[in-house]
Amino acid sequence: MFDVDNLLSSFGLAGIMIIIFMETGILIGFIFPGDTLLFTAGIMAASDNPFAPLWALCLCIPMAAVIGDQVGYTLGRRYGQAALESRVLNWIGPDAVTKTEEFFSRYGPFTVLIARFIAVVRTLAPLVAGIAKMPRAAFTFWSVIGCFAWGAGITVLGFLLGGIPFVRDYLDLIVIVGVGAVLLPVAVKVTRMQLHARRERRNMRQRFAGDSDAEDQ
Repeated sequence: MFDVDNLLSSFGLAGIMIIIFMETGILIGFIFPGDTLLFTAGIMAASDNPFAPLWALCLCIPMAAVIGDQVGYTLGRRYGQAALESRVLNWIGPDAVTKTEEFFSRYGPFTVLIARFIAVVRTLAPLVAGIAKMPRAAFTFWSVIGCFAWGAGITVLGFLLGGIPFVRDYLDLIVIVGVGAVLLPVAVKVTRMQLHARRERRNMRQRFAGDSDAEDQ
């Protein structure tokens, strides 16, 4: 039998907050599907032995997201283009950056709110907002609204579904599926990072070999 209590005691509210902060604060948590994490946390909070009360989840998770947004915004505003050329951004890929920039050009400041509900885009939105020198007051306004709508909304949705008898009766199975949904994308993302790093090293060796041949001639 899958031991839900051990999972909750080892992961806990603090662990969720750290992952949510990392997602936008230091651009690492993008490998975790935050939506699944929050939804599963809400379901667990509706169990007979919740690892944290619903009110604590609905308060602490959005706060962690807001703090992460502020750190991501500050990184973009302070380091600008250098942040876009960082190794982490290379791992995420240029397509995600382009997609986020397109959101800003289309929706403006409202993007900060919309981005919260779109995986990867929510990781980059604070950074791009900082690089674009979006006023911090406007960024903070939309960030707070988006973080609480996303963080509390998805958690409450999971909590309400956790009160349904079918969901409650098969909670162990749902937890296993939820954990799998968290870990599988992580494994895929890490594998892609490794393949990308290998291609970069191979291309570098080929360029180095080409330069050496040119010098010999």
